This record gives sequence, C-alpha cells and structure tokens, in this order.
Amino acid sequence: MKFFLLLSPLMFASSVMAQEAIRPDHAKIISPEHLEHGSVRFRLYAPDAKKVYLIGNISRFNKGDFDASEQPAPGVIPMRESEGIWEVRMDSLASDLYTYKFVVDGVEVVDPANVHVVRDVASVSNMVMVPGDAAGLYGVSDVPHGSVMTTWYRSAFNDNDRRLTIYLPSGYLGSDKSYPVLYLLHGMGGDETSWSQLGRAVEILDNLIAQGKAEPMIVVMPNGNMARNAAPGNSTLGLEQPDFYLPHTMDGVYERHFPEIVEFVDSNFRTLRDKNSRAVAGLSMGGFHSLYISAAYPDMFGYVGLFSAAIDPREFNSGVMPEVYSDRRAKVRRLFDEGVRLYWMGIGEDDFLYEANKKFRAELDADSIPYKYVETKGGHEWTNWRHYLSEYVPLLFR
Repeated sequence: MKFFLLLSPLMFASSVMAQEAIRPDHAKIISPEHLEHGSVRFRLYAPDAKKVYLIGNISRFNKGDFDASEQPAPGVIPMRESEGIWEVRMDSLASDLYTYKFVVDGVEVVDPANVHVVRDVASVSNMVMVPGDAAGLYGVSDVPHGSVMTTWYRSAFNDNDRRLTIYLPSGYLGSDKSYPVLYLLHGMGGDETSWSQLGRAVEILDNLIAQGKAEPMIVVMPNGNMARNAAPGNSTLGLEQPDFYLPHTMDGVYERHFPEIVEFVDSNFRTLRDKNSRAVAGLSMGGFHSLYISAAYPDMFGYVGLFSAAIDPREFNSGVMPEVYSDRRAKVRRLFDEGVRLYWMGIGEDDFLYEANKKFRAELDADSIPYKYVETKGGHEWTNWRHYLSEYVPLLFR
C-alpha cells in the first residue's frame, strides 16, 4: 500500500503531461491561413471575448475584409466573431516576414495556433511569412547551409566572459580556407541573438552565398550591452527580464573594448586579417556603434554599414563627452583618407532618426565623402533592416 501511495502522485503527473497534447476540436483552427494572391487569414477561438484586434507590423498594411471605420487606432485591426471564432483577412501583402499578435479585451496575447514565436527586447510576437521573393531569401532553402554557434570571449571590461553568436559559411568546417568577416551589430535592447532570430541573417547569408550574390564570409554578432554579458536567460544573471535601457549603452565603453572581439575572432577562427577583409554594420544603436567604431579604428574596417543609425552622441551623454565620440567629422574624413571601399547608409522615410541621418549626409556631402544611400518606405523596423542587410552583404569583399 505504501508503494502504491508513493507512485500515485507520479502516475497522476505522468497522466497530466501525457494529455497536454490533447486539444479540443476548436483548437484545430488554422491561423494564419495562407490564401491566394498574398492574402492571409488570422483566427482566434475566444468565445467569451468582447473585442479582439490584430496588431503588429503586418497591421500597417490596411488592406483586408475589415471595416476601417471600426479601427480604434492606425494599425489596430478589428476582428469579426462567429460561433466563438474571431477572424480577419489581410489582402495583397507583399512577400515578407511579418510579426503580429492579438489584443483580447485589452490584453495582448500570441496566436495559440501559431508556434512560430519570436522575442524583440521584451515583446513576444508570432511570425508569418508571405510567399514570394523575400520569403525565399528569409526562409530556409534547399541550399548548402552554414553553421551557427555561440561562444564566449574574455573582456577586460568587468573582467568577465561575453557571448557571441557566429555564423560560419558552408565549407568552413572541414577545410583550411580563411574567410573575410562581417561584424553585425544589434540595436538598443537587442542582444547577440537578435540578428540570427529576428533579422534572419543566417538564412539571408545562406541564400545569397548559394545564389552567388555574396562572397562566403564569417558573420560575428556580438552582445552590445556592456551591462549584460549575454542575452536574457543566457547570462550569469539567470532568467532575467529583458530591458530596453541599460547602463553603458552608448557611452563609449563598447567602442573602446571592441578590438577585443576582433582579436578573439582572429585568434580562434580562420580569418583574413586585413581591413579590406573586414566589414562592420548595425541597426539603430548598432549603426551608431558602427559609425564610431569605424571612425575610431580607421585601419580596422574597409566596409561600413549604417542601418537606421543613431547619429548624435549628445542624445545619450550629458556632461563630458567620451573621447571616442569627439571630433567625429575629422575622424570620418581620416577614415576615408586611409581608404574605405564602401560607406553604406539606409533609412526609412518615416523613421524617427530620418532627420539626424539627413544632417549627417549633408556633412558627408560638404566634405565630398562618397557613400551609398538607400531610402525605403516605413520606419524603424525589422522589415527595413532585413532589406538593408540583403542589399549590403552582396557589396562586400568583391
């Protein structure tokens, strides 16, 4: 009897776990459902809900079977209810990777019918890929694949280990060939997983290299938050909550310690170590870092990419300006005097950093500094940054 009593809780727990995969019939609804001509239908079973909306970057494309007059705000799409199932169809969507979630009676929830979930800082959303050219670039294709690894390097800052995500192109393993390196930097609140997960950098590199549109290269994606040594849940701080504003975000510390990363990569991977075999690029805060790192170390990088970059360090520093941010104009001129093969800038016409980028371009124009500029629709968002990476990478190391 004692033996039975001891086993009973275990048997009960096992029974509960075994039944977790059993779901009611209404849970079999398809969401998202791909229709023809770029249309997608979203559904949610919520019989007790009073109001349900679709939000996310997909909701900026206000085309569908909803009544726009019912929208409480731009990009907030009302869903219709029938027999407890709420749904809405979005029409004529361009091929791309979109994110979305639902708002049920004022509470944000992910789509329980869609297991494809991604985190952006502290926000969790579902993903949906609309077929076409962009989906072919951002999706996993039947091509040779590179390898993705995480590793740690030792930093003199706080004397601790810091985490990197590294993409090694197909052919790296099992060969003795050396490769050029792209250092790809994330934005504020992001981490070393942002470009590989949200940015689809791995899929973009695999596909562009397989198509012969990009040179095989190593891509190093560091953690640019000096107050954290790794992404939330992967750091020594444990299962911490993500935070957008962190100490040492843009105060010169990351720039001063960036050579540690380059030295570690060159010492542990087969790299080509001249400046014309190195590129740096980043989005938002990562664009800011790319601007000032390349200016501070003019012999380090032959290619620079600024994606929706923050420009003015005075917005993030008060009092004495860190030396690495001083004399920007003179340092950028010196960077070009010493030879840069590509200086690439991209930004959306609705980006809140648009005017700052416009002023910086005027500064470059006044100094007769050549650069490539791309302006797109939209604002400060991953839709643009994936596009910029896809345009920037084919120009490297040619």
